[in-house]
Amino acid sequence: MSAAVKRLMKEAAELKDPTDHYHAQPLEDNLFEWHFTVRGPPDSDFDGGVYHGRIVLPPEYPMKPPSIILLTANGRFEVGKKICLSISGHHPETWQPSWSIRTALLAIIGFMPTKGEGAIGSLDYTPEERRALAKKSQDFCCEGCGSAMKDVLLPLKSGIDSSQADQEAKELARQISFKAEVNSSGKTIAESDLNQSFSLNDSQDDLPTTFQGAAASTSYGAQNPSGAPLPQPTQPAPKNTSMSPRQRRAQQQSQRRSSASPDVLQGQPPRANHTEHGGSAMLIIILTLALAALIFRRIYLANEYIFDFEL
Repeated sequence: MSAAVKRLMKEAAELKDPTDHYHAQPLEDNLFEWHFTVRGPPDSDFDGGVYHGRIVLPPEYPMKPPSIILLTANGRFEVGKKICLSISGHHPETWQPSWSIRTALLAIIGFMPTKGEGAIGSLDYTPEERRALAKKSQDFCCEGCGSAMKDVLLPLKSGIDSSQADQEAKELARQISFKAEVNSSGKTIAESDLNQSFSLNDSQDDLPTTFQGAAASTSYGAQNPSGAPLPQPTQPAPKNTSMSPRQRRAQQQSQRRSSASPDVLQGQPPRANHTEHGGSAMLIIILTLALAALIFRRIYLANEYIFDFEL
C-alpha cells in the first residue's frame, strides 16, 4: 500500500462525519477524487450558501498539492475550472505536505470573501449577484456523488463552536498567501514585494555581466561623490555546472596561463622581443663583413703572387 493511499484512508476516516461547515469524502470507485461541500462564511455575500466541488489528488500526495474545482455557481470561483490558490495544484512550490484536505476546505471558506482580481478561475460578481447565487445553491444536487445541499451538512450552530470554526478559516486564509492576487505588472503581489525588498548587491547575481557593471558603477558613484577613481571590482568567472571534470581542469589551466601574462590579462597583444631580433641581425652583418674581408684578402694575395711570378 502506497503512502498516498494510507494518508487518504486516514483522512477519509477523520472527515467521515459531516460538520456544520464542511464535509468531504472520496468517491466509492476512486480514492484520489473527493467531493466536498462547504458552507459560505457568515457576514459575507456568501452567507447562507452551500457550495459543492471536487478535489482531485495526484498519486504523489501529500508531497504534491491537489486540484480544486467548484461545481456550484457562487460568483467568486468559476464553475468546472481549477481554481488558483497557493494550496492548490497551480502553486506546487508553496504546498506543504503537512496540509490536508481539511486544510483545503478551510482555505476555500476563508478565501471566498477575498477579491479575485482576474486570477485563474476567479470571478468578481457584485454582492447582489453573489447573494442570489447563495440562495440558489441550496437547491443544487451533484450528479456525480448524489449529494443534495439541503441535507449534506449539519444544521448551523449558533455559539462558540461555530465562531471558532469561522475564525479558524479566516486565520488560515491569512496565513496562506493567495497567489491569485495579481498586480498590474502581471506578477503576484508576493513576488512583487519580494523583488522590491532585494538589495542591489543581491540582484546583481541574476543580472548579465554588462548590467552588473552598470549597477556596480552606480553603487560606487553613490559611495564616492568626489569623483575620485576607484578600483573596479573583479567580475567572477561564470559557473558552468554542466562541464565535465576534464573540461573544468582544462578551463582552470587556461585561466592560469592567461593570468601569468600581464599583456594577455589586459587584453593587449604580446610585445615583440626587439632585442633578440636586433642581436641576430647584427650577428649576420658581422659574419657577412668577415666573409667579404676574407674573400678580398684571398683575391689580393692571389694577384700579388701572380705579379711576383711574372717578374
